[in-house]
Amino acid sequence: MARPLFSRSRWTVVAVAALSGFSGACGKKKEAPAPPPPTVQVAPVTQKDVAIYQEWIGTLDGNVNADIRPQIEGYVLERVYAEGGLVKEGEPLFKIDPREFQAAYDQAKGQVSQYEASLANAKTTVARYTPLAAQKAISQQELDDAVTRERTSQANLESAKAALEKARLNLGWTNVNSPIAGIAGTAKSQVGDLVTRITVMTTVSQVNPIRVYFNPSEQEYLAWVAKYGPVEKSLKGNPEAGRLQLILADGSVFPHRGKPILVGREVDVKTGTIQLAGLFPNPGDLLRPGQYGKVRVAVDTRKGALLIPQRAVSELQGSYQVVVVGPDNKATIKVVKLGPTEGNMYVIDEGLKAGDRVVVEGIQRVKSGMTVAPTEAQAEPEKAAATEQKTGS
Repeated sequence: MARPLFSRSRWTVVAVAALSGFSGACGKKKEAPAPPPPTVQVAPVTQKDVAIYQEWIGTLDGNVNADIRPQIEGYVLERVYAEGGLVKEGEPLFKIDPREFQAAYDQAKGQVSQYEASLANAKTTVARYTPLAAQKAISQQELDDAVTRERTSQANLESAKAALEKARLNLGWTNVNSPIAGIAGTAKSQVGDLVTRITVMTTVSQVNPIRVYFNPSEQEYLAWVAKYGPVEKSLKGNPEAGRLQLILADGSVFPHRGKPILVGREVDVKTGTIQLAGLFPNPGDLLRPGQYGKVRVAVDTRKGALLIPQRAVSELQGSYQVVVVGPDNKATIKVVKLGPTEGNMYVIDEGLKAGDRVVVEGIQRVKSGMTVAPTEAQAEPEKAAATEQKTGS
């Protein structure tokens, strides 16, 4: 029988040699270097005086809203105005079929002419009878009858003139005009519709200036009066008091400020609020009735408030945290108490001090106690509108 090429002992030697070589190779491998500290962007805690605002949801409405109703009954012949467009005071909006009213006017005009002729004849008769009665050429009764006919003709003429004036008004009212200058709404009456005195054909709203209604609570109203005085003070002698700002639905601040113009008669017992109205200039008619916005007014000033960018704050289970980078570039997570906002910054009531550096970019890569590589963050552009700034009431 043939002998095997390798004996068991030779296999053992080969295996030991292979293992020895692998072990040697592993021993020569170097350890991987530690990863570099994560790069984060930081911003300093700044300090400045901050105005504290109170805000309320406001509803916009026309300063004057005129429901357009016809003064007569008839069929709509034409819509003259452009829906949603600007109209002037006295500008025609609709035309009602005038034929019936033109006929009534012509008839009334004929009646006036008839009674004018009757009156002229009666006056001539009285003038002729007066000397004859004095000369006893005719009886006094005949003169009295002539005078009565003159007075009757005079009364009939005055009545006919009143009917003519009414017919003239009715004919004029076939042109339905706008009583105010403003924006005309969608037509509710179309060509061919029969309209009456109670029909609302459209609405015209004066929107420059425009009103904003809002409802502060009783406590907020009292705080306002304590700071600025009665609302009437804003109208007489101190127009700057209580100046209102309007924040639109897109977050932008309306460039024109308003002033309060009225306060409601009573506090609503169901809601505990009182209605106020502000009046805002509205050049260009940007604002329209029915829009919503936030009405705000400065109620206090916080001296030396601490501010940080809003993006530096994260929320965890109802608490607010920031990552602070110390002088040794080590990160520490701190819980802070937020105050109101100022543009894109938060006012910090507790947890930070002026000069602290907070992480604004790369927060997710940082743990407390970790060394980081901080770089200065670029300043964010200010928002066009400050977001909610509340007193916390």
